Amino acid sequence: MPPQDGADEPSARAPLLPPPAPRRAAARLHPLPLIVAAAFVASFRFVFLAPAPSYYQSLFLSLGSNDTAATHLRALTQRPHVAGTRANSLTAAYVHDALSSHSFPTRLTPYSVLLSYPAHRSLSLTASGRDTVHFALEQEIYPGDPYAAVSAEAVPTFLAYAASGSVTAEVVYANYGRAEDFAYLAARGVNITGKVAVARYGKVFRGDIVRNARDAGAAAAVIYNDAKDYAAGNAFPDGPWMPPTGVQVGSTFKGVGDPTTPMWASSEGCQRLSIAEAMASDDMPGIPALPVSGMDGEAILQLIGGDVAPEDWQGGAGAPAYRLGPGPAVLNLTYIGNETMATIQNVISVIEGKEEPERYVILGNHRDAWTFGGVDPNSGTAALLELAQRLSELQKKGWRPRRTIILCNWDAEEYALIGSTEWVEENRAMLTSRTVAYLNVDSAVFGRGFYASATPQLDELLKEASKQVQNPDNRTESLYDLWMASNTSPLIGRLGGGGSDHSAFVQHIGIPSVDMSIGSDYPVYHSLYDDFIWMEKFGDPLFQRHVAAASMWGLVALRLSDEEILPFNYSYYATELENGVMGINERVLGMPVSLSPLHKSIKEFRRAVLKVDSELKALRTWKIWAQWRSCPLKVRDINDRLMMTERAFTEREGLSGRPWYKHLIYGPSLHNDYGAEIYPGIDDAIQTAKRTSTLESWQAVQNEIHRVARVINQAALVLTGGLT
Repeated sequence: MPPQDGADEPSARAPLLPPPAPRRAAARLHPLPLIVAAAFVASFRFVFLAPAPSYYQSLFLSLGSNDTAATHLRALTQRPHVAGTRANSLTAAYVHDALSSHSFPTRLTPYSVLLSYPAHRSLSLTASGRDTVHFALEQEIYPGDPYAAVSAEAVPTFLAYAASGSVTAEVVYANYGRAEDFAYLAARGVNITGKVAVARYGKVFRGDIVRNARDAGAAAAVIYNDAKDYAAGNAFPDGPWMPPTGVQVGSTFKGVGDPTTPMWASSEGCQRLSIAEAMASDDMPGIPALPVSGMDGEAILQLIGGDVAPEDWQGGAGAPAYRLGPGPAVLNLTYIGNETMATIQNVISVIEGKEEPERYVILGNHRDAWTFGGVDPNSGTAALLELAQRLSELQKKGWRPRRTIILCNWDAEEYALIGSTEWVEENRAMLTSRTVAYLNVDSAVFGRGFYASATPQLDELLKEASKQVQNPDNRTESLYDLWMASNTSPLIGRLGGGGSDHSAFVQHIGIPSVDMSIGSDYPVYHSLYDDFIWMEKFGDPLFQRHVAAASMWGLVALRLSDEEILPFNYSYYATELENGVMGINERVLGMPVSLSPLHKSIKEFRRAVLKVDSELKALRTWKIWAQWRSCPLKVRDINDRLMMTERAFTEREGLSGRPWYKHLIYGPSLHNDYGAEIYPGIDDAIQTAKRTSTLESWQAVQNEIHRVARVINQAALVLTGGLT
């Protein structure tokens, strides 16, 4: 961390300045040549004695090593390492040792948190005239699997934090388990009360599937991988697709962080809820639930009767017709969970800045995995360690970052973004006052293509950086060329969803942030088959995609840490705010709601953007003549405003009913934790108003509009550095 005041002061015995030279008669010289000469000398020293940031950026890009990334990934994926286990502690030690070997000050930061493991699971299927089917609930080892001996260490297939209990009931098919799917069942007169809801993975967060089933009256839930989405080709190891017995495990907790310390850090000796109190939270699923394989899901669906499901609820080509139910198939489901306090460990490594050590650029990736973690998350961990190796090489060449770079390897992300959330909550005051940006890479490599999400002021930086990074699959192109050819819409996503460790930084404390990956999804997600072999055969056979991911990640970090003026562009933010209002306008037409407060505040923000753009242009012009050195406070002032504007979009009270989420511009969808919403509070209120159709509910929408308008006005003031 940055040194304490006085840590770098010279010894009291050493003179602060060399002794003066003997006095001589001074020649009378014209001042203008002296000024020009001084400027030339200053420029000469700056250019030739201290390489420009672009020199080190180019050097960083030249140092990529696919061997380094492959070596780290192989080491990290030797055995399953779910959070809270000894195997995961060993991966923490590996990451700690790798970072420490570069002489970066590195430490382990432990937290005691509530984790969930399966104690007992059983599932059987009965139907009139048929033998009872007992499901094994196991993922089969394929012939020649080099990890067969350690696969037994993987956590049995389960859904973390599901309620313990036994249910015997008829089955209802609920498509993807979205709120609208259960609404459709109700409209069709399909009674789900007391039944077992069977839904397929995809579209929404699994915790929302179980919660939606609970709210619809279901007594239990089963989630499976439909062949249409996960087995559309040759199964692993012959192809990249999910094998018939593959199961996607995961968490169902809709909260963020340690369930026993909601809204505060899980530090030693802190106040805690009891385990029973934490499990009774509305953010818990509240009913028993299990994940099953595609093979088992199809066996259940074949015995469901009732009306034929709609076309868009059906499976792939050749699949039998899916029906809604209920029954006549009956499931007997038992799940007993073991919720226990366990120790997790973040790894934190610091590269101290030279000129501005109290300003932080933070890079983060999580380490814990449900099984081996070949893609999720250790492709990201391997990229982080490869990136760290390159930064170490830069240091040997004389580089020191202008601002402090912090490398973070989080634990227990899979459960509820726990490691990153607890660290942010514990260090909230320091982080909000000092952090320039947070750069997240969860899974670095899924396959082909480049994907990025960001808060909008970083859009331009991402595009510029991608032009300098080589396309890993075509050496004649840049990553930017690959990105543009993808026709992804929108090109840059937003960070409102709760799917990774950016959540606490953006949605809780308002830090400008980025999330990046090569590729975007893969069929063996959260299954036993997410291992090194899958990555080596299908994800990144040459490990060049890992190099590209590390290059992009590190280049963005270097630009944010080393450039005197932060490379932020808030014009993209103004456009985003305007586009968001257009979407709201379509949803409230004819309703007793006025959007004029939003329109007015966004106009103020747009004016603030124009003002700061003018200041930046003038400041960069001054910089060309080296005159910026005479006004360091001006540079500091404008950087602080660029950095702090994102904070102004947060509000202390947070979203209505979801107070942990402080950001009023970006947050997760109410019914899909993976989904990113712009103006989430307004969206929540509109959903309620359309459901209830009361004057009071539309007044609540108006209140949310005023709340958002106020934070946009605050952001405009911060950006201009003005007072009313």
